[in-house]
Amino acid sequence: MPDESRRGFLRCAGAALSLVALGARVFAAECRYPIPPADGVTIDRTNQVILVRFQDYVYAFNLACPHENTALKWLPKDGRFQCPRHESKYQPNGTFMSGRATRNMDRLAIRREADEIVVNLDSMWQSDKDAAQWAAASVHLVS
Repeated sequence: MPDESRRGFLRCAGAALSLVALGARVFAAECRYPIPPADGVTIDRTNQVILVRFQDYVYAFNLACPHENTALKWLPKDGRFQCPRHESKYQPNGTFMSGRATRNMDRLAIRREADEIVVNLDSMWQSDKDAAQWAAASVHLVS
């Protein structure tokens, strides 16, 4: 009898984990931010998101450097991002400038809803693997 109870428990636990995994795929994790009023950078360390308004576009980036996942730093004086570990440099739109990295900063899928920018944390695009999605991952504020 204890073996049967254990097998039943394991079957139920396996089914529950499957439903949780399915739910994670069906419902994307999203963060909402007010549209930045001017060019600048906001870093949300809790969700690992960098939100940038630059030249009438808004971008959302993964906080980690694509080279070795070190948190990127914004250098306002220089108007660019830099990895403190190996000094890879990036423009405000995430384009790689120099250093050890081999690609642009990873962009997150975003959209505009009224006065907010909605960032989909489950859709991250790498410029070298998903060039079209990476290029499209922005919101143009001027219509």
